[in-house]
Amino acid sequence: MLPRRLLPTLTTALAETPAVALLGPRQVGKTTLALEIARKRPAVYLDLESEADRAKLAEPELYLPQHEDKLVILDEIQRTPQLFRSLRGLIDAGRRRGRGKGRFLVLGSASIDLLRQSSESLAGRIRYLELAPLDAGEAGRERLDALWLRGGFPESLLAGSDAASLRWRTDFIRTYLERCLYTHLRAHETKANLVCRLLLEKNKTPYTT
Repeated sequence: MLPRRLLPTLTTALAETPAVALLGPRQVGKTTLALEIARKRPAVYLDLESEADRAKLAEPELYLPQHEDKLVILDEIQRTPQLFRSLRGLIDAGRRRGRGKGRFLVLGSASIDLLRQSSESLAGRIRYLELAPLDAGEAGRERLDALWLRGGFPESLLAGSDAASLRWRTDFIRTYLERCLYTHLRAHETKANLVCRLLLEKNKTPYTT
C-alpha cells in the first residue's frame, strides 16, 4: 500500500468522534485505507454490497452491540442509508456506557443524498473526511511521470504498463457512468422521464413523432 497522507487525520478523527465518514470516488483507496486502520485495532469489516453482510444487519440493534468493543467498518454505506438512524441510537447508548469514540467508520461516495441522510441522523456524532486520488507526495518522485500520464487512482497508477493503465481507466469510466446513470434514473424515474420527453420535443423533426 502506498502511504496516504490522510491516515494520521483519520486515526485522530476516530480517537475524537464516535463515527467517521470516509468519502471519495470508487477505487480511490477507501477500503484499503480502512483495512490498514483495522490491522492496528480490533475491528469488524462489513461490505454492504455483499448480501451475506447485509443480512447480518437485518436487525442492526441486535448485531452491532455484539461488537461494541470493536471498530465497525461499514463499506458502501450508500447501499443501506437507513442504518444511520440505528447508528445514532447505538452511539448514544454507547456514550452512556463510556464508549463514545471510534465506534464506526463508514465508507461511501460523497453524494448529496448520503451527506444529507447522515448529517440529519448523526449531527454532532460524525466527522467527514474525503480521500482524493494519490498526489505527487504520495506517489513518490519515482512515479511522477506516471502520475501525470495515468492519474492518481491506485490501480491505474500502479498498472504494469501504460496500455494496461489506459484499459483500466476506460473500463472504470464506462462502468462508473453506467452504474451512476442507472442508479440516478431509478431514484428519479419521474424526472428522468420528463427530461427524455423534453429532449424529444426539443429535437423533434418532421420524421419523428
